[in-house]
Amino acid sequence: MEAYKKDYAQLAKEQQTSMENGLTSQEVANRLQENGRNQFEQAPSESLISKILHSLSDFTTIILLVAAAISFYTAVSTEHGDLFEGLLIIAIVVINSVLAIVQEGNAEKALAALQDMNKQVTSVLRDGHVTEIDAEEVVVGDILVLENGSMIVADARLTQTSQLRVEESALTGESEPVEKNADFMTTEDESLGDQLNMVFKGCTVVNGRARAIVTATGMQTEMGKVASLLNDTKQTATPLQKRLNQLGKRISFVAIGAAAIVFLIGYLQEEPVLELFMTAVSLAVAAVPETLMVIVTLALAFGVQKMAKKHAIIRRLPAVETLGSTSVICSDKTGTLTQNKMTVRRIWRHGDEVVDAEDAMTEEAIEVLKLASLCTDVIIEPGDEKSYKGNPTEVAIVRSLEENYHTKKELDESYVRIGELPFDSERKMMTTIHKHGKKYLSVTKGAFDVLMPRFRYGDVEQAAVVNDRFGKKALRVIAVGFRTFDEEPTELTSAFLEKDLHLLGLVGMIDPPRPESKGAIARAKHAGIKTVMITGDHVVTASTIAKELGILSKASEAMTGAQLRELSEEELDTKVKQLSVYARVTPEDKIRIVKAWQRIWS
Repeated sequence: MEAYKKDYAQLAKEQQTSMENGLTSQEVANRLQENGRNQFEQAPSESLISKILHSLSDFTTIILLVAAAISFYTAVSTEHGDLFEGLLIIAIVVINSVLAIVQEGNAEKALAALQDMNKQVTSVLRDGHVTEIDAEEVVVGDILVLENGSMIVADARLTQTSQLRVEESALTGESEPVEKNADFMTTEDESLGDQLNMVFKGCTVVNGRARAIVTATGMQTEMGKVASLLNDTKQTATPLQKRLNQLGKRISFVAIGAAAIVFLIGYLQEEPVLELFMTAVSLAVAAVPETLMVIVTLALAFGVQKMAKKHAIIRRLPAVETLGSTSVICSDKTGTLTQNKMTVRRIWRHGDEVVDAEDAMTEEAIEVLKLASLCTDVIIEPGDEKSYKGNPTEVAIVRSLEENYHTKKELDESYVRIGELPFDSERKMMTTIHKHGKKYLSVTKGAFDVLMPRFRYGDVEQAAVVNDRFGKKALRVIAVGFRTFDEEPTELTSAFLEKDLHLLGLVGMIDPPRPESKGAIARAKHAGIKTVMITGDHVVTASTIAKELGILSKASEAMTGAQLRELSEEELDTKVKQLSVYARVTPEDKIRIVKAWQRIWS
């Protein structure tokens, strides 16, 4: 049974760990010895000899070596032989191999340097004390101690949570941080994005704190399974390598055929056999394009250098040519096609008027943003470019306000915060209390469906219509309400402050496409390259972004991960050309989709 289906007390018993004290140092040492360190398996590094042999294994290179051998034999066996041609061919082969090996070595060093920069530490409970350790020393059964900003270094089942939100876009593609709950239980099979009592390696805590029992490390984690799938992928020859091999074979056949014909004609004319043989061999050698491989290698090396200037590391030279032969691009959504930055798109105040935040803002729309900004915990760090820290939804509201010539600092000085009711998973709303002049104001924000029963004043019916309209456009909707008081409220409870609210307005936001994405996709389409979006996000959100970018033209071109897993390989191969968006998929699904495309184009 998967860990997310188990009660954490039962899991702790199975893992033989204590939720109060964690593992003992001796038990940790035993488990490290038994299961190994918390790291991904590295493919064995290729020796220099192996790299040299690999570089000499191309059919065209083999032809050059045969031609060099024949040239040397001809030079030695004849009185007027010349070693220059054979030496030249050998020099060309050596230069070609050296260029490829040096480029690959430089790329490996750059990748190794990036990995060294990414060394991680984490806090765990051991021997009754919270200790900071190297992430590679984490073992199954350890109790992770997580707080805001923590990088999650292993898969784990939550045992305690307090306002915990986790950024999982690296694994699931979810654009919004996911609210986690240690008490969540289910017996159903859930996708990774819906396992609300689990945290996964490679994700980040963006709010709250928690403790969790490690259930998997290294290659057994969800990230490790993805790495394993990638490691199992067999390398295939690039289109250029295939064409060069075909060219080499054709040249060989033509050269051998021409040499045979010359030899046969001379033999019929009773020419000396040795002289005929040497003439035929010289013809065959002359037909071999000795400099072709060097020209190709130099062209690829030039391409690699151009890519390096664009901050892209190419490990193997032939890979750069593959980019030019691309027919399908399978891309993630969050952070790749989109900005991975929630942005306010629409604001509603009353009536049918909806303000587009990207166009000119009205005073009424700014008033909605002002009160919504008061009810946030965003920290703004000044500098050449302002840095916003906090919940992505709150950051979007504050950023939109500041982009419209208002600052949160001025707002906070005018409306001094004197109390608050923080957001929690039960209420699903947040309230702050402010003093403004001689009056007092409470501001409440949250999802419209949650706040709707608490609104007593305002056009709630029209707000419900607008909320549905925003939802169909995949916008995340935040409702803003308020109450005013003549005296400072003394009862700071949800029952008192979060009732009889005035509805101020709705704010709709989304993780928008990158400005350059739509143009890049259009250029790719013009070049005959199809773009496919593969994401762990919800199908409505994915389809909306895909339509805006020009990837999706009709709803039937979208498929969910659950629908995908019902298809056999043959059924997927027949449908894959008609699909442009895959939503709520797992990393394994992504690899399956790519392999389907490779099969139908092979």
